[in-house]
Amino acid sequence: MRNYRVYPVATPFFLRCLSLLKIVACISVFLAAQSAVAGPPFQTDDPEPVEYRHFEAYLFSTVDHAANSTSTQLPAVEFNWGALNNLQIHTVIPATYLSLNGAYGVGDAELGVKYRFLQEGNRRPQIGVFPLLEFPTGNRSLGLGNGQLWARLPVWAQKSFGSWMTYGGLGYQINHAPGMKDSLFAGWLLQRSFNKRLTLGAETYYQGPQAADARQTTFVDGGGYYNFRPSLSLLFMAGHTVAGERHTVAYIGLYYTWKRG
Repeated sequence: MRNYRVYPVATPFFLRCLSLLKIVACISVFLAAQSAVAGPPFQTDDPEPVEYRHFEAYLFSTVDHAANSTSTQLPAVEFNWGALNNLQIHTVIPATYLSLNGAYGVGDAELGVKYRFLQEGNRRPQIGVFPLLEFPTGNRSLGLGNGQLWARLPVWAQKSFGSWMTYGGLGYQINHAPGMKDSLFAGWLLQRSFNKRLTLGAETYYQGPQAADARQTTFVDGGGYYNFRPSLSLLFMAGHTVAGERHTVAYIGLYYTWKRG
């Protein structure tokens, strides 16, 4: 859902829009509602993997509007597989449109593994890691990709209190593409389930400078999901920066899950 996460924006760096989203004007997402308790549509992720032999499929849209450009994912597809107990295989393939030059095409593909190494207890949070690799499948000359393989290495924690849940963590981003730099990121979220259908939450998310000429960004956003049935949900999020570079972001989609065998 992950995810989804902050990526370099076009001019000349692009992929911040996978987790930075704006405008409810794009299409739907297929997500897994039984696991839709954390992670997407927010930028902050969670340590909870997809259950063993369960699958999630997302078809989603995002927008990141900066001062002089807008990056839109239309559409993007995410797939998660519960390969083992406490272990999830994750992939995202986005199609991206950049308003600055009118470019449209495949963006950088994402592949990751989420592993939960500590289960939640009465007083103990669950904790996991979610390393992600971003493959240079997008055209860098058009601003659709980073141009080189790069990685994100986060640690996430989560704790539930009845109808309330909080999760967050921090990580390090490694990016040696021309003009880019390594950086820190961190986020924390609080959400509440009002009933079996509606859950709402709010988060703050920090992203360190991702390029030599860039500044840090701190976001505040809100969103949630609405369950049509146990396996199908609508997800939504919108927010804005409160410090650093100005961005307005949003996410919308549908969420579907199923089990093998």
